[in-house]
Amino acid sequence: MTFLFAINPASGGTDKTRWETGIRTFFADSPHQFHLFHLNGETDEQTLPQQIKQYKPDRVVAVGGDGTIKIVATCLLDTGIPLGVLPAGSANGMARELEIPTDVDGSLAVLVDGETRPTDVVLINGDDICLHLSDIGLNAQLVQHYEKNNLRGKLGYLRSVVNVLKKRRLLRISITIGDTCVERAALMVVLANARMYGTGAVINPDGSPFDGHFEVVIFRRLSVWEIVKLFWQYKPFDPRNVEIFPATSITIETHRKVYFQVDGEYRGKVNQIKAAIKPGALLMVLPKSASIVPGSTTEELADNSVKH
Repeated sequence: MTFLFAINPASGGTDKTRWETGIRTFFADSPHQFHLFHLNGETDEQTLPQQIKQYKPDRVVAVGGDGTIKIVATCLLDTGIPLGVLPAGSANGMARELEIPTDVDGSLAVLVDGETRPTDVVLINGDDICLHLSDIGLNAQLVQHYEKNNLRGKLGYLRSVVNVLKKRRLLRISITIGDTCVERAALMVVLANARMYGTGAVINPDGSPFDGHFEVVIFRRLSVWEIVKLFWQYKPFDPRNVEIFPATSITIETHRKVYFQVDGEYRGKVNQIKAAIKPGALLMVLPKSASIVPGSTTEELADNSVKH
């Protein structure tokens, strides 16, 4: 096979030399071919497709965090070329979700010996995609603060949390799912194509990126401790404070503009979001032993019932 590694040197603010060295060592006595390409965050939408056309790889590999995966995935949608992941970022939520090993050799072994699986993506407002988790409200405000102040690591997150907690406000939202309209006051609303944030905080216990739908997770109330759990704890939230609606398409409207993020990248303030599932639009390389929760079928969730 031929592999094209798309490396994000800036991902997580860490040096990627260890990963590049690991790639070269791993393939030193291998029949497989590989090529390394460095992303620059400015012209990737043009240059990465050019690299793919030039080398015709069997698998393209994102070397970085969730943002890097998003860049590469966007180029691979509906192409049939599988996407592999080397989790070299500061927040590796999608890699954690897919049970990809965090070490260099382990994740490289998955690229060669793993299995490919059609993976859902969520189309956002017609021109953006969500692989993992998007949200409005509290967490999106945190992402904005984190990016604005160029913070890194858990200490950076803690500083952002303290700042955001001082300014938290309830949102008045209307969510249309099929023929049903739900109105709520909430601290945040998550569009979840997966189970957990990159920190390991489980917000959507039965979620799966392979089940043909996503979930709308409404956080109606959160104590300070539960807000902290967004970033440090791996336990589910109190179900009395959370509602989860399965959906294949939705429209969310807010009474005022609110913070919005997609896969860990701040998108500005919005007062309307439209989202729809694209089932199996992306092929991903997974460990053969992955025990990812399969979720229920779309048909079983057609009634859009609320899970408590």
